[in-house]
Amino acid sequence: MSLQNTAVASIDKDYEITIVRYFTIMTVIWGIIGMSLGVFIASQLAWPFLNFDIPWLTFSRLRPLHTNAVIFAFGGSALFATSYYIVQRTCKTRLFAPYLAWFTFWGWQAIIVAAVISLPLGYTTSKEYAELEWPIDIMIAVVWVAYAIVFFGTVIKRKTSHIYVANWFFAAFIITIALLHIVNSLAIPVSPMKSYSLFGGATDAMVQWWYGHNAVGFYLTAAFLGMMYYFVPVQIGRPVYSYRLSIVHFWALIAAYMWAGGHHLHYSALPDWAQSLGMVFSIILFAPSWGGMINGVLTLSGSWDKLRTDPIIRFLIVALSFYAMSTFEGPMMSIKTVNALSHDTDWTIGHVHSGALGWVGMITIGSIYVLLPRIYNKPKMYSTPLITAHFWLATAGTIFYIVSMWISGIGQGMMWRQTNPDGTLVYSFIDTVEFSHYPYIGRAFGGLLYVSGMFVMAYNCYKTLKMPDAIPQGTADPTDHDTVPLKDVDTQPVKV
Repeated sequence: MSLQNTAVASIDKDYEITIVRYFTIMTVIWGIIGMSLGVFIASQLAWPFLNFDIPWLTFSRLRPLHTNAVIFAFGGSALFATSYYIVQRTCKTRLFAPYLAWFTFWGWQAIIVAAVISLPLGYTTSKEYAELEWPIDIMIAVVWVAYAIVFFGTVIKRKTSHIYVANWFFAAFIITIALLHIVNSLAIPVSPMKSYSLFGGATDAMVQWWYGHNAVGFYLTAAFLGMMYYFVPVQIGRPVYSYRLSIVHFWALIAAYMWAGGHHLHYSALPDWAQSLGMVFSIILFAPSWGGMINGVLTLSGSWDKLRTDPIIRFLIVALSFYAMSTFEGPMMSIKTVNALSHDTDWTIGHVHSGALGWVGMITIGSIYVLLPRIYNKPKMYSTPLITAHFWLATAGTIFYIVSMWISGIGQGMMWRQTNPDGTLVYSFIDTVEFSHYPYIGRAFGGLLYVSGMFVMAYNCYKTLKMPDAIPQGTADPTDHDTVPLKDVDTQPVKV
């Protein structure tokens, strides 16, 4: 039986898979909702009349809803699904405390619904990626502690001596996000839906961007690298290129990332030494980031021909390419002289979305295409041509988006720096708004392509679930066909 296309027999008997199915389906649903919302607010920036003079539909209220939907609803559901699946498969044991795992599912969905209700109504802390008010913050902390208990409990009761590297990344992500969320959310409540941060002034800004950048580093990077380290070898059918490199990658990444948040506050009231420290560690991050990318790409060594025939591998490898690009661009933009041009421009928006759409989105989509047939006992995805179409829609959409933002952002930065001989500005702010109109249309078009691909994916997933089972019920083959020999090129094979 094919490693890529054979579902695992009697998987429900050996592992807790139903919860993985629920989180996987919600990943697709929340992806469509969150990304459609992104297209709508991108269109508002090009055509402001689209807010229809309705307060609940203004950009200022829908934008945080968009970010929460794509990061915590789409990305979060994907991470719950894949981490619960991977930790069981690599530890050869069922989830610890399955009822608590189900609490994380319903609790997470309730948090997302609370965000959908509260953010358009204007209830917000005004903190980037942490806009939800204090009652919802407490709910997040409770669910996250339950998640940690389930994940680490499963690792503790594992039937293997080895802890595969994907679980290292998930473990670091779970611990660090708990720390970040709790510290950054410390606040004094003054009403049921209003609070004020415990920190003030520049300290509040530093704590916020210590949280904000490490949310990118550990939530949107480390956790999805855990996803990469499992599904890339599984789909390619080869061991990860270097297990030793993956461990070096892990320790170097988590050691350096914590210090980089200060680069968000260049030319602010933050002490200059803290700004410079953030810049230095951001530049250092280039090395471990590219080490992980190289490890993932070189796993394809000897199997490059699969890129021609397998669009799922294209998703995974192109995701790594965008990861490489965004982790080069980020350190470069943290350099103060470059940041003087890019700061507060749309270039930053383009950089964020090269990581969000290109890396996070595409590695998630590719992983779900690998995962879905396995957890539903299907021989393969319903349509390979539809996956190919989705790949090109996602790739073209991402490129349209980031190129549009590069044009807009660099143009804005150059216009803001131009002065007349008497020191007055050459361009007014409205001049830059007019300049950005056509790039904003390009961004909305790119987003439309990307979300169109998500609708293609939803249809393909639906048709896959309607396919006959790969292995009829009651005729279970005891062989674990999803075992991947993930070995270091220098050490003994490690069965997963």
